[in-house]
Amino acid sequence: MHNIKDLRNNFENFKKLIKSRNINSDLDEILILDKSNRDLIQKKEKLEKEKKDISRSQDKSLFARSKDISMEIDSISNDQAIIKKKLDEILSSLPNLPHQDVPIGPDETFNKEIEKIGQIKKMSFKPKSHYEIGENLKMLDFDLATKTSGARFVFVKDKLAHLERALSNFMIDTHTKKNGYKEISPPLIVSDDTMFGTGQLPKFENDQFEIKFDEKNNRKFLIPTAEVILTNMVKDTILNSKELPIRLVASTPCFRKEAGSYGKDTKGMIRQHQFYKVELVSIVELNQCINELERMTSCASMILDQLKLPYRKIILSSGDMGFSAEKTYDIEVWLPSENKYREISSCSSCGSFQARRMRARYKNDNNETLFLGTLNGSGLAIGRTLIAILENYQNSDGSITIPDVLKPYMNNLDKITTN
Repeated sequence: MHNIKDLRNNFENFKKLIKSRNINSDLDEILILDKSNRDLIQKKEKLEKEKKDISRSQDKSLFARSKDISMEIDSISNDQAIIKKKLDEILSSLPNLPHQDVPIGPDETFNKEIEKIGQIKKMSFKPKSHYEIGENLKMLDFDLATKTSGARFVFVKDKLAHLERALSNFMIDTHTKKNGYKEISPPLIVSDDTMFGTGQLPKFENDQFEIKFDEKNNRKFLIPTAEVILTNMVKDTILNSKELPIRLVASTPCFRKEAGSYGKDTKGMIRQHQFYKVELVSIVELNQCINELERMTSCASMILDQLKLPYRKIILSSGDMGFSAEKTYDIEVWLPSENKYREISSCSSCGSFQARRMRARYKNDNNETLFLGTLNGSGLAIGRTLIAILENYQNSDGSITIPDVLKPYMNNLDKITTN
C-alpha cells in the first residue's frame, strides 16, 4: 500500500517507477481523487466549525441554519466516503515500487545473474526426468491423483514420501538451530483481511482457493504460502524496536490455483495445486530490510549447499518481481533432465508495503512510530527440492543416492531402489 502523501509530493517519480512494474493505469486519476477527497474534508471541517459556533452562541435564530449544516455534512460525508473508497481501491491495486538496486525491465529477460554455485555432475547416461524416475520406482503416482483429485496433484509414496518428510525436518532443523528462526505451526486458513495484508487480495483473488462458509461476509482462504499467516502475526500491533528482528519459519502445505499457468509444466511436480514449502519470514526495522534480505537469501542457499545441489542466484527485474516486493533474489537449482536451472526459492524484501496494509508498526529509539519492514522467502520449496535430488542423485540403474546430510533423517538409508 502506498502513502498518498509521499505519492503526492513526488508524483512524477512515482509514475515512472510504477510503470516499470508493467502498470498502465491512469495514475493521474489518483491526484484528481486525492484533491477531491481533501477538498471535501476541508469543506466538512469548515461546516463543523460553523455548527459548533452556532451551538456556543445559543442564538435560536440560527438553529434552522444548524439543521441545514447537519444535512450538508451528512451529504459531504457520503460523497467523501465514496471518493475515499475509490482512491483506496486504486492504491491497493498498485504494486510496490522497485528498490534502487533492481534492474529495470518488463520481464524475466532483464533479470541478472549474480553467481553460480556448485559443480554440475557429469552423467555417463541420459538423465531421466523426476517423474520418470518416480514412476519407475512406483513411488510417484500422478494417474491415481488425477482420478481422486484432478490435474496437478500427485501421490508420493513409500521411501519418496519418507524423503519428502526428511527434507522438511532437515530444513526446519537447519533454520532453527543454525539460522536463528523460531518455528511456528500456524493455521492454514486465513481471513480476507489477512490475505489483503500481504497483497494476495484483491488483485490475485483468481489464484486463491476460497472456502465456502454459510456466512457470506465471513470469507476464508487456504494459504497460498505460509508467508501470509506468518507476516500477519504482527498486524494491528505496535512493537518496540527492542523486540526486533523477529525471524519465523514454518513448514506447511500451500494451495494455489495456478490460474495464469495454463499449459505450463503440466507434467510432473513442478507446478501443482498443493505442495509443501518451508517458509522464512522476517520482521525488522525498516532501515534493515536490504541487509536482512542478504541474510535470508544466504539462509535459503545454505540448504542447497548442504545438499550439494548446483544452483544460481539471480536478481529479478522490476517487471518480474512479485506484487509486494521491492527487491527479490531467486535461487534456481540445476535440473539435468531439462539442462537448465529452475526456481526453488524466491526471497523478497517488501519494505513497508505490507506493513501499511496490515497496520503493523514499531517505536524506534527516538520513540517515533514507524511502519515495520517485512521480508519473506522459501527455505526451500520441498517438492522442488525433492525433484532436484531425484534428478541430480539418480543412478544409471534407476536408484537414487541419498545425500549425506539426509541419511540421519532416512534411518541411514544409502539408496532408494525398486527393491
